Amino acid sequence: MKRSGILNSRLAGELAALGHGDTVLICDVGMPVPPGPRVVDLAFRAGVPSFAEVLDGLLEELVVEAATAAEEVGAANPEAAALLAARLPELRHVPHEELKRRTPDARLVVRTGEARPYANVLLRCGVFF
Repeated sequence: MKRSGILNSRLAGELAALGHGDTVLICDVGMPVPPGPRVVDLAFRAGVPSFAEVLDGLLEELVVEAATAAEEVGAANPEAAALLAARLPELRHVPHEELKRRTPDARLVVRTGEARPYANVLLRCGVFF
């Protein structure tokens, strides 16, 4: 059994398979997930695990070269907006509809238990060297 890091075996395996340029969508329970991307659904109940917990855990595991969130997050979910700005200083914003259009292109979708609007971010993987 792993001692630390991500213990969810499905998520750990999916993260290990990611390569440079692959994208990962971390999303709330309300984000529509189309067929195509691999999905690891961590939602246990409303708010568990939180968007912040999942984002922080994945940022410990991934090299991120770009991040994109919905421009509506600032007005609709200031807490998520502040979290994203603090963790991802190079964060780009697009309209929420554009973020949803990019979802099928994600290699992996990680669904949190967050039940507040616009708690979503698309991460593009970088390399560690």
